[in-house]
Amino acid sequence: MEKQLIMQHRAWVEIDLDNLKNNIEQIKSVIPKKCKIMAIVKANAYGHGMVEISTKLNEIGIQDFAVATLSEGITLRENNIKGNILILGYTPLEDIKYVEKYDLIQTIVDYEYAKAIEELKLDKKLKVHIKINTGMNRIGECYKNLDDIKKIYEMKNLEILGTYSHLCVADSLEPKDVEFTNNQINNFFSCIDKIKESGHYVGKIHIQSSYGILNYSNVECDFVRPGIIMYGAYNECQTKVKINIRPVLSLKSIITSVKQIQKGETVSYGRTFMANENKKIAAVSIGYGDGYPRNLSNKNVKVFVNGEYAEIIGRICMDQLMIDVTNIKNVNPGDVVELIGEQIPVESVASKADTITNELLCRLGDRLGRIAKSE
Repeated sequence: MEKQLIMQHRAWVEIDLDNLKNNIEQIKSVIPKKCKIMAIVKANAYGHGMVEISTKLNEIGIQDFAVATLSEGITLRENNIKGNILILGYTPLEDIKYVEKYDLIQTIVDYEYAKAIEELKLDKKLKVHIKINTGMNRIGECYKNLDDIKKIYEMKNLEILGTYSHLCVADSLEPKDVEFTNNQINNFFSCIDKIKESGHYVGKIHIQSSYGILNYSNVECDFVRPGIIMYGAYNECQTKVKINIRPVLSLKSIITSVKQIQKGETVSYGRTFMANENKKIAAVSIGYGDGYPRNLSNKNVKVFVNGEYAEIIGRICMDQLMIDVTNIKNVNPGDVVELIGEQIPVESVASKADTITNELLCRLGDRLGRIAKSE
């Protein structure tokens, strides 16, 4: 707690756990009743704080999680997160023993990886989900290689709990992208049917992440895998289904100094901002070292302070940035500045940074305190 309070005196993230609960309820309202949520909490829960988010999700009944790495899975277990934890990425063979030790579930990324694991001398069967590549061409055994896929299901050292794939353009409603996504879905289920016809158990199946949920909600699987929408954010795209999600994260900092500058004076590195009149400016104790993007410099990006909007001026530094508070009364050191939140939507900040909300939120670093709030 003391560390959190110290961090809050500089820059911090506030997590609204009530909004997280709302978002889970909204997602449940549009998926089949028998379908469960596998919460994506990789990359520190998209910058929100993996332990804080997962603890709340456990409290409201979520028992299935997905992470990207072995170390993320171990972190959850060491913080008493209960339920199934799927590692979506590759785990080196020499570390597979830790997948067993911490009761995690490993993704089989392709046939060769499955063969290599089969040759390990494990104490018991390794819990796994099989990844099928249906067109993303990242990881997964290609759906066309049916003979190799069937061989994976025959391996004696694998306890197969699930089979899944991933949609790469589910966020687009362009006809060519809809056609591609439907082909991915059809190829996945066709592959599943053929595996079953061979007498193999495929386990729980899943293919929809956030935009798969919103644009292909009629697809019936055992799990959906919400990521960005669980955190109450969208990217710039249309969706067939609309749900009332609320932002979970707010990014805040404080003003550390206020000063007057004269017309013609410049601000920050490179002298890229020059005052066209006498101005009052303030330094804010957050920068790109905290994950706030440097490429937001000089892009008319707004922050919110004392009930008013102020503009970031000059280049954003590693630990600080400057704002124009000329037209805001009674600005003083210690005043709170909102950089992302209710008044400054993350979508608008991500757009200015020429990126997506996922990346912007994931950038938010460990130097920021995470403060969970709930009514």
